[in-house]
Amino acid sequence: MTTLDAARTYCLGLPGVSEYQPFGPDNLVFRVGAGEKHKMFALLSLDDVPPRINLKCDPERAVDLRERHRCVLPGYHMNKTHWNTVVLSGEAPSDEVQTWIDHSHALVFASLPKNVQALLSE
Repeated sequence: MTTLDAARTYCLGLPGVSEYQPFGPDNLVFRVGAGEKHKMFALLSLDDVPPRINLKCDPERAVDLRERHRCVLPGYHMNKTHWNTVVLSGEAPSDEVQTWIDHSHALVFASLPKNVQALLSE
């Protein structure tokens, strides 16, 4: 996965996901939730070449990914304990990047109120 369109399409295909631009026209934020309860799980920069996506990550896994992949950096403008920035340069295989997106989505989904989780699981 090395394009903005591929990353955007994949994120939007996950359950309960919507996109918005609270930080202006240069970034797409992907959030999971329903009603008034939404939480961000990914932020895609529209200006960077190659594209970059910020993803939430378990702290131990975040450090491991940074050590194993040059394209995984501490989260840019994010809490570096819980967020990674992934450079979508083609260095990491698409299926691996999709796994990281899935992990981010799952972490945030699990933090939603149980009634919202149930609504999204229907």
